[in-house]
Amino acid sequence: MDVSSAFFLPAGSGDRFCIFHEPAAGATRRGIVFAHPFCEEMNKSRRMAALQSRRLAGRGYAVLQIDLFGCGDSSGDFAEASWEIWRQDLRIALDWMKSRVDGPLGLWGLRLGATLAADVARAPGLNLDWLLLWQPVCNGEQYLTQFLRLRLAAEMLADGAAQTGVRELRETLRRGVPLEVAGYELNPRLTAEIDALNLAALVPAVKRAHCLEVTAAAEPKLSPASQRALEAWRSRGLNTRTTAVGGDPFWSTIEITECEALLAATESSLSHDS
Repeated sequence: MDVSSAFFLPAGSGDRFCIFHEPAAGATRRGIVFAHPFCEEMNKSRRMAALQSRRLAGRGYAVLQIDLFGCGDSSGDFAEASWEIWRQDLRIALDWMKSRVDGPLGLWGLRLGATLAADVARAPGLNLDWLLLWQPVCNGEQYLTQFLRLRLAAEMLADGAAQTGVRELRETLRRGVPLEVAGYELNPRLTAEIDALNLAALVPAVKRAHCLEVTAAAEPKLSPASQRALEAWRSRGLNTRTTAVGGDPFWSTIEITECEALLAATESSLSHDS
């Protein structure tokens, strides 16, 4: 039975809010740290992350969910967040987990959190066994462009027409001027770091990587971008497993949505590591 507890984990710049899902006494102890997605996608996906965490705890995994700097209930201002601070947050979370779990450790992330997890997992000194990716962001530039379009959509709703374009918004960020998008103040340094992300180049130093995606297609399959990134990883000798399931993009739906197929597929994929 999953026993969950919330606490604040000390970090170099304040505390990070965490939820720890501990497996039942006597269960196999393997540890996994979850990296949440970006901005509002984090809120939309909290239920799915919690459901999967509890189910993994039921299978003997100790799971730690951490709110990154400036996100959720953690300390810090989102406008001051950086990719390196978030990387350090995951390393602190892994260190905490290592002090409590003797078995194998892994990282799990959703969307931009999956890309962050892959980046952190490149360090061989972490001795991670696996990486679990849910719908990873493969191209940071494309992702940021899509996010900036939320501001243009808001302008159209308010004024009947967008007052700017993506090119102008990017130029504002390049000048070092923060931008508010969908209620979040974007730090120009963070957006530049996201812009430069390329999942194919972030080859993790793990024994295997699991990549799972959700699609509304009649015949579910991984996105071409993910396929290319994972093929680049395979060419470097990494063992990868992939699964695509049917369902709604729960990280962006208007209503909070669940995807049972993804939960089951994740458990099935990880069971091969047992």
